[in-house]
Amino acid sequence: MNSSAPSSSTGGLGSADAPISRRNSKRPKYSRFTQQELPACKPILTPKWVISTFLLVSIVFIPIGVVALFASRDVVEIVDRYDAECIPTNFRNNTLAYIQGPEDKTCNRTLNVTKNMKQPIFVYYQLDGFYQNHRRYVRSRSDQQLRNPANQATTGPCSPEGTTPDGNPIVPCGLIAWSLFNDTYQLAHGNQQQLTINKRGISWKSDRDHKFGRNVYPRNFQNGTLIGGGRLNSSIPLSEQEDLIVWMRTAALPTFRKLYGRIETNLQAGDVIHVTLQNRYNTYSFNGKKRLVLSTASWLGGKNDFIGIAYLTVGGLCFFLAMVFSLIYLIKPRQLGDPSYLSWNRNSGGH
Repeated sequence: MNSSAPSSSTGGLGSADAPISRRNSKRPKYSRFTQQELPACKPILTPKWVISTFLLVSIVFIPIGVVALFASRDVVEIVDRYDAECIPTNFRNNTLAYIQGPEDKTCNRTLNVTKNMKQPIFVYYQLDGFYQNHRRYVRSRSDQQLRNPANQATTGPCSPEGTTPDGNPIVPCGLIAWSLFNDTYQLAHGNQQQLTINKRGISWKSDRDHKFGRNVYPRNFQNGTLIGGGRLNSSIPLSEQEDLIVWMRTAALPTFRKLYGRIETNLQAGDVIHVTLQNRYNTYSFNGKKRLVLSTASWLGGKNDFIGIAYLTVGGLCFFLAMVFSLIYLIKPRQLGDPSYLSWNRNSGGH
């Protein structure tokens, strides 16, 4: 009797502890998903598959690269750097005195058209060495102020160009607007016929409609002692001042182009373009460069060989690897293993 009591007691404790241990276990509930046992495509990379894949990529990429490269080569560009040439000889050793002084900033340049240029011909200004992506520069603006006239006093992020010395808000405020590009260009044919530069629609429509208000007008802009760049017409709302809208879409790299306007006239090879420009913008204090660019466009956009070269490089590399692997496979083939021994090809009894 006494010998049976302990065994009964022990059995009772064991059966009571089993549910508790299962409840306290951290072992996850079994699932085919968590155990990665769901049906899946597990291809075997045989030599034939690898060689065929490389050949397919090369067949697709090389023609795309050739087409993209030819499209880029069809774009005609005229690039003229004028920042150094538009400094008078007596100011060559003191460019800051010239650009900050009252001297006449008019400069005449001549551009030669080497190939036919079909309209529209885009006119850009290009700046080198201007870091619009600097963190403090990018933050120096007030989007609320640009959108809504009720937020004209919202100038917190715009320091140090947020308010005038007497505390009145500057609209638009911030360093981006303050440093607005203000060189101007006038173009004429060799026979002195003026080429009209259309400056309407050069900015993004989404910026005009949603980022710059139709009832927001410039106030106290460039009224201080230190003038940063261009001035704005106080009678025109910001949504219509497209030079400002284009400038305030900051560039990611220190060398960038921004659209100045469009020429809606065809230019023929051999034409001579006379440019009268006002060299006002100060890039000399940071050793920057200024260029005037006239460019056509293709279905891929402006002149950019990178896309075509990238596709040709990847396609050529894949073709080279396909040839190397083919030679290795033909000269020194390697016997493949039996795929039936792979874990996912075994049945449940084989585990």
